[in-house]
Amino acid sequence: MGKKEIRHPDKSVVTGAYSSGVLVNGMLFVSGQGPLDLATGEVKRGTIEEETLLTLAHVRKIVEAAGGTVDDIVKCTVHLSNINDFERYDAAYASFFTGIRPARTTVQSVLTDGIKVEIDAIAVIAK
Repeated sequence: MGKKEIRHPDKSVVTGAYSSGVLVNGMLFVSGQGPLDLATGEVKRGTIEEETLLTLAHVRKIVEAAGGTVDDIVKCTVHLSNINDFERYDAAYASFFTGIRPARTTVQSVLTDGIKVEIDAIAVIAK
């Protein structure tokens, strides 16, 4: 079982002691992503829709860096700072995924720096 670290291709700042993604036996585990400017580490505040789509774009880039596509994502866990944003977040999320959408869990959580959403993912990358 060889683990391989997958880095976000645009991330140039350290935001914690974790890997953006870990690939093992064809499974990619993507750490929680948020609406950050990855050149500065600053939060990019916006509407729930904007923060959701930016966060999903970060997830996509990590999956692509591992050799996969959005269609390879099989599970997402989503943390919302305000569960009352669910309908608007869900509409943005639905616009991002086409075809068979990943299984998903969405919960309300206390999130750092005032972000509205954090998303982690699991993808199966074909060899």
